[in-house]
Amino acid sequence: MPQTSRGVAPVVGAVVLLACCVGAASAVAVTVTDAGATALVTPATPSVVDAHATSDGTLALTYRAGPALDVRDLRVVVAVDGTPLRQQPTVPFVGAPGFDGAPGGPFNAATDPTWTVGERATLRVAETNTALDAGARVTVRLYRNGTRVAVVETRVATARERARAS
Repeated sequence: MPQTSRGVAPVVGAVVLLACCVGAASAVAVTVTDAGATALVTPATPSVVDAHATSDGTLALTYRAGPALDVRDLRVVVAVDGTPLRQQPTVPFVGAPGFDGAPGGPFNAATDPTWTVGERATLRVAETNTALDAGARVTVRLYRNGTRVAVVETRVATARERARAS
């Protein structure tokens, strides 16, 4: 009789070990499924944007690839040589402090706020905000609902470079 009672312990141990493995696998499956569901609801992030800046303060951004963007959902952060502008553009706008005149394209509050591929948005940085000196490095970061969707960098064109481009 002692042989029968001793044979039960390894079987019970194997069943407990199997239950632990199944429980761990279930926890991993639930975590992975939740992460996948989150990724499906997160909006697609664009974007390919080109930038061009000139020493008269003009900054032009051309949308090259990605889904259409509603600029009302964008936060635009501009830095010159690593220093953020004192006043950042809140798009869309017309006549904002730190900027000369009205912007062009979808950044202008009087136009359609949807920014589509091939469209150009322009703004003109006022001297009181910062100077765009020839050769300066301009970095533009675009955020949609707190998520960065694009970063683009350019150098301010010199008069010679602008003349060659025309």
